[in-house]
Amino acid sequence: MNVNTQALLSLIAGILILVRPALLNYIIAIYLIIIGVLGLVR
Repeated sequence: MNVNTQALLSLIAGILILVRPALLNYIIAIYLIIIGVLGLVR
């Protein structure tokens, strides 16, 4: 994967946080897990 994937994930996470602020903790946790997995796969 490349930087564009991280930018896209950040954009989606930001939109979800704006729409549903209550999901903030879950979105951050999922985002960090995905970025960690992508970092290990590279």
